[in-house]
Amino acid sequence: MERVLADALLAQSPEPRALLGALCGGEASAERAESLRLVLQRLEERGTGAQAAREVAEGHLVPLLRAPPAGGSAGPRVLRAVGAALRSCARLAGPELATALAAQALRELPGAPAVELLAAVAPCLRAPEDAPLLGRVARAAVELALAGDAPEAVGARLLPALAQSAEPAPREAWAALGAAGPGAEGRAGPELLVLSALAERLLPERARRADPDARLRGRFWRTVQAGLGCARDALTRKRARYLLQKAVQGSAELAEDCTCGPRDTNDPSLFWWSAKKKDELLKFWENYILIMEVLEGNQIHVIKPVLPKLNSLFESAVSEEHGCWLLHPSWHVCVYKRMFESENKTLTKEGVTHFLELYEVKPLPCSPELSEFVTGPLMDALSESCLYSRSPGQLSGSGPPLGLKLQKFLATYISLLPEETKSCFLLKFIQRMADRHWCAVPILFLSRALASLPRCKALGREGLLALRDVLQCTMITHQVLLRGAAQCYLLQAAMHLVDVEKVSLSEVSTFLTSLREEESLARGTVLWTELCDWLHVNERHFRSPSGSAEGYEASLNAYVKTLVKEFVKPPGWEKESSFMPDWLDARLTALMVLLAVDVEGMKTQFSEKQRTQNVLRIFLDPLLDTLGRLGTSAYMPVSRADSCLQLLVRLLHSCVPRGPGAQDDEVSAALQASVMSAAESVSGFLLRRLTMDELHSVADLDRCQLYLAVLAELTGLQVKLGWKAGNPISRLISPLRNACVHRLQEAEGGQEPTLGHQVQRVASMATLAALCEAEDQLVVLQTRPPDAEPVDSFLSALPLSQMLQKPRSEEPSSGACQLENGRVFEESSSSQGWGKIVTQYLHDQWVCLSFLLRKRHLLTPAAGGGLLECSLPATERPSQTLRSALDVLMVLPVGRIVPVFRCMEVLVPKLLTSEEPLCVESFDVAWKIVSSLSNTQLTFWPNLKAFVHFVFDNEILTIAAKLRGQAYFKIKEIMCKLIEMSSIKTGVFNALMCHCCQSWVAAASGGCRGSFSSAKDYSELVLEACVFGTVFRRDQRLIQDVQTFIENLGQDCAANVVIENTKREDYCVRICAVKFLCLLDGSDRAHKLFLEDLAIQLLAKDESASKSKTRYHENSLQHRVKNRVWQTLLVLFPRFDQNFLNRIIDKIFHAGFINNQASIKYFIEWIIVLILHKFPQFLPKFWACFSSGEEKLKTSICTFLSVLSHLDTIIQNVPEKTLVLKQALTVALQWCLSHNFSVRLYALVALKKVWCLCKALQFEECDAWSTLTECSLSQAESMHGAGNARKNWQRIQDHFFFSGFHPLKDYCLETIFYTLPRLSGVTEEEWIAVDKFASFTDIPSRAGAPRYWSKTALSKLSPGDWSQQDQGSALGEEDSQPEWADVQKKIIPWGHSTLESDLELVSQDRAAKLGKSISRLIVVASLIDKPTNLGGLCRTCEVFGAALLVVANLQCVSDRQFQHLSVSAEQWLPLVEVRPSQLMAYLQQKKAEGYTVIGVEQTAQSCDLAQYCFPEKSLLLLGNEREGIPANLIQQLDVCVEIPQQGITRSLNVHVSGALLIWEYTRQRLRLLGGAEPPS
Repeated sequence: MERVLADALLAQSPEPRALLGALCGGEASAERAESLRLVLQRLEERGTGAQAAREVAEGHLVPLLRAPPAGGSAGPRVLRAVGAALRSCARLAGPELATALAAQALRELPGAPAVELLAAVAPCLRAPEDAPLLGRVARAAVELALAGDAPEAVGARLLPALAQSAEPAPREAWAALGAAGPGAEGRAGPELLVLSALAERLLPERARRADPDARLRGRFWRTVQAGLGCARDALTRKRARYLLQKAVQGSAELAEDCTCGPRDTNDPSLFWWSAKKKDELLKFWENYILIMEVLEGNQIHVIKPVLPKLNSLFESAVSEEHGCWLLHPSWHVCVYKRMFESENKTLTKEGVTHFLELYEVKPLPCSPELSEFVTGPLMDALSESCLYSRSPGQLSGSGPPLGLKLQKFLATYISLLPEETKSCFLLKFIQRMADRHWCAVPILFLSRALASLPRCKALGREGLLALRDVLQCTMITHQVLLRGAAQCYLLQAAMHLVDVEKVSLSEVSTFLTSLREEESLARGTVLWTELCDWLHVNERHFRSPSGSAEGYEASLNAYVKTLVKEFVKPPGWEKESSFMPDWLDARLTALMVLLAVDVEGMKTQFSEKQRTQNVLRIFLDPLLDTLGRLGTSAYMPVSRADSCLQLLVRLLHSCVPRGPGAQDDEVSAALQASVMSAAESVSGFLLRRLTMDELHSVADLDRCQLYLAVLAELTGLQVKLGWKAGNPISRLISPLRNACVHRLQEAEGGQEPTLGHQVQRVASMATLAALCEAEDQLVVLQTRPPDAEPVDSFLSALPLSQMLQKPRSEEPSSGACQLENGRVFEESSSSQGWGKIVTQYLHDQWVCLSFLLRKRHLLTPAAGGGLLECSLPATERPSQTLRSALDVLMVLPVGRIVPVFRCMEVLVPKLLTSEEPLCVESFDVAWKIVSSLSNTQLTFWPNLKAFVHFVFDNEILTIAAKLRGQAYFKIKEIMCKLIEMSSIKTGVFNALMCHCCQSWVAAASGGCRGSFSSAKDYSELVLEACVFGTVFRRDQRLIQDVQTFIENLGQDCAANVVIENTKREDYCVRICAVKFLCLLDGSDRAHKLFLEDLAIQLLAKDESASKSKTRYHENSLQHRVKNRVWQTLLVLFPRFDQNFLNRIIDKIFHAGFINNQASIKYFIEWIIVLILHKFPQFLPKFWACFSSGEEKLKTSICTFLSVLSHLDTIIQNVPEKTLVLKQALTVALQWCLSHNFSVRLYALVALKKVWCLCKALQFEECDAWSTLTECSLSQAESMHGAGNARKNWQRIQDHFFFSGFHPLKDYCLETIFYTLPRLSGVTEEEWIAVDKFASFTDIPSRAGAPRYWSKTALSKLSPGDWSQQDQGSALGEEDSQPEWADVQKKIIPWGHSTLESDLELVSQDRAAKLGKSISRLIVVASLIDKPTNLGGLCRTCEVFGAALLVVANLQCVSDRQFQHLSVSAEQWLPLVEVRPSQLMAYLQQKKAEGYTVIGVEQTAQSCDLAQYCFPEKSLLLLGNEREGIPANLIQQLDVCVEIPQQGITRSLNVHVSGALLIWEYTRQRLRLLGGAEPPS
């Protein structure tokens, strides 16, 4: 059409110049420019108008390029049209014009216009004459392309034009590319753009001497590899594959040997070609390119079948004879990099797993490329937590497969490395671990892999420092157990890998202090013993410290002696500091002392108490000597005394071993005895420092805390060794208390206080608070001395809302104190640290008041009606005290509010009746504070515990419930918010439930304020606890699995011994609730009413869950809630009497009619059996359940038939058994005639069980029933030719519920909460092992509670193949239905003739009667999820006469979306149900029947649909919408057929794909039958 228009214009104006002039006139537009292009192209074809073309180019087109139309798409359109027009002008006018235009473009024009002009004229430039200009154009084009933001025309037109240009252009472009500097991964895209555009010249298929050969340049191959493995965009990767493929094809065509540059390592060149090995190399590169192309799909089911080809690549690339690489390993690394960069994490995991497994099968030669890959991309991929998830079917706690593979891989890889590179690799590996922030799971398994390495001397000082840096990385995670386990493994790695001759004991001790004692390294653990053994073996081999004298003894004992001496007696030249010494030094010294003592203990075979004491004396003599002189040496430097006390605290805290054997530890006993020998001196020092005005700066508050910590340690130690009258600690307490009170009572004399005076007041208040806490915790101190009453009166009279007066400024100090970080802190201003002082004072004041309120019950009225004899001001005005508490909550930091909550806990019950609004306000304020701390780990849990004890105090709950006012509803509101918070922060509900249950248990036994009646008023709390538990997200489930794995290691992992179990898991809430319910006494009326009310609420919960519109599927939240409801009802059942059961029996039977998951059915059946066994009076109601019509009952009748199968248990308490047996036989035989196969099987099981019972009891009317019953059972046993039906009959008989389960003997917590959920297919998250009940000691156990363990072998059974079905037909989870008529076969007891017809033949006869053609095509759509796709397929299959459509669930036909698409096709097409888990067996059965199994999938061996001939008996397997056909089913396919595609989109809708294949099958069948050719 364009040619016609151009000819028409030229015909009207024979003179080209005039026509071109007319087109050039007027306003510039895209249409005018394109018209000009058409005319010029036509003139070019005719070869006329050269001069006119020159004039147009210079006079109109070039100026138009300088100022193109702006806005919209007109600009680019004009540029393209002008460029094409200039190309024609250059060809018409000759090379001179091209040269002039190119020079002008380079000189004058901006980016995009210049590119268009150069692309137009570049092919017209001449080689010899215009060589410099061509070079300039080529260099400019490459520079523009590499800039990153080049115009699109550079790659689309300019570079391809240069490829067609004369000789200098490609060479200059290649030179410009090389001059751009070394390539980088981020620049691979632009470089590949240039290379792909010039590929025809850089990668020739025939020899050209003038053109450069890119195959010989390493830069070229590095760029291609960067594009293959690291490029993010698909176009760059496609260009890299194109270049690789073209290079391989060119090498094959040239048939010449070539090598890419010299080898700089033992590895081969990046690329080489040998004509002799052409076939092998072609096969290798074809497979390689195929793998890279398949990886573009990002679908694991497509990629997984290709991975074996990756193994063949390694086999081709490695010489087994010489043990070296034949092809450079970086090519294999590119494949893995591409997999690691995928957005599909399943593909990433598959790539990581494949690489780790390589070394299990075939160790590869060492290569720097592989080492860089391991410490680079592989470690980046391993940082993804999701890769460590469990495999399907793997038990929780067995360890992630990837973690175990990583452990084996690293050990194998390190063993293959040469000794000279092993140290370098390990150091780089560990430094790479320290370079990034890791999540808890990856760092744990990387550390575990390091710890599993065989012992070798690979790391020196730098490696030890790197391990310490990795330790710091572990501290980031909030998962304490995983953090502690990682620390344990890193310490083991250090012991296995460090060369002790390269590190000093000082460096080792510094590394050990990076480990947290409360999480990993503690005495008494296996790790501690292993560390002591390592120190013992290497004691004299450590490197001497730099600068040590000749003959220095590098032993552990000598080091520790020196360490203690230097710590206790610092050098004289050190300046006295007003700041506290660093606690880290004390921790290091204490740790090394204890290690040295335990190492010395290993040197003797027998334990000797005296030897231990002597060893301790050797190490601690300087410390004990200093402590012994503290009370008498007034001139001892304060810093020295503080250091000794710090060391004393650390030693006492760290010496007690963890785990078993702590009571018999000689070291801790000897240390404690040694310390007590200096107790007199230390107590005198403490009394002097705390009472003699020696604390006067802000820094001295830290000293005060140190002294109080020492006092607490000594007090506890004295109590442990025996509290005797007149001991040094008891003599200290009274004068210390009196001195503090005296200090606090001193008047200011009308003057503004000084900073020192206020600091002393704060220290005195802190001391009183410490004494109150000690008296609260230690029974021996609770005998109050006579001088205690004035102290109480003083504390109660303190003005609670009054702040400390800010002090006046003092004289500047003469010096400044340097902190650890080098900053200078001067205490010249009294305002410095004032907030810390006020905070400390207020906190300690409320600690003392809390002690008084809680322990002395001063608010309780005396017998005479007045106040107690000791009347204190703070207690006479409780409302004012509570208001002061609310005020101080607004001032104190969150870490200091616990004592205020404790005071409020005592105050609120006394005010709740009279001042309820104030109490509600206190609830609100406290909740706002606690809820705002939900992400603050260090302060949240202590504050939450105090808050729960306050708001949910049993006395408060009781009073609020009686009043039923604002407080009652506010408490319930807070309760709901706490439960809601627990779904986000695990453990919140645990704290609430545990406290409430403990309070109610104590109230029930009379040991607590309040009454048990409050439990009934807040029964919804127990209800929610019984069904509590969220469905974990994938990341939460991973953390739970890994924690279980670590816990299962037991004492082998020190973290399990050191870290206290916080019991914050969700299942602990249910355990707490169940154990609380088990403690209740059914004979107590209050308990009985509570239990009955709870049971009614549980049944209502089950009913609401059944009616919920939320999706209900296996292991969904609805399923789990219902499961927990019936578990709790089973626990409660022994407390139910007949009167209560009369109220709920109908609801229980009604629950049996509801479609439920298998586990829920078992629980309902179990509780019905127990009810009928204990109360046979309910048997008539049970028989009535069988009277409903089959259409109403459907398969839910299986529930009651299952109950009937346990008739032997039910009739144990029935005196007259004859009528029950007759009724049971009648019911069982009746349901043996059901149309539903599942119902018939259950009825047969019940019939067999009842008949055996009749024989055992010698039922009088056995003979009358014998013929009918025996005939039914014998026919069920024979089932000749029945195939799957016979298997299902055997399976249901072997099922645990009918073969191994006993309703009475198996009634225990183990069966209810662990065995039955496990056997019924419930997710592992719902299995609660019985030992978890036993280890939960917060709630005691009661003798009459359900026993823990089962008396039968039920717990040893494995889950069977049979599973109760909610919906009907498909019975075996693994087998298919080979002959579908057998499923519908009915048992006819009075006749032996059976219908042996085949359903498929019946369907064909039916089709023939309807005038439809007969087909042998089976379409299997069991993997398809969406009803719309299934409905469309059903319609397509019916239209084209398919024999059968197989679906996963026949209930899909009732879906409205299915019906909308199928338009009643399901009524005329045979449908069969085969679940996905049954497909394997179904496909095998059909193959045995002669069917060819055809998959619709794109694989390496797929056949083109247009070329494939369908067999008559074809089975078409369609894949899932998202995942396609699973890898295990692809192996069952006889052939894969793919639909040829021309577009860019890579896949079709599954219904469309199926329809295309169904039509192609039908078309071929019609042609073979000789029918008319179908219309195309």
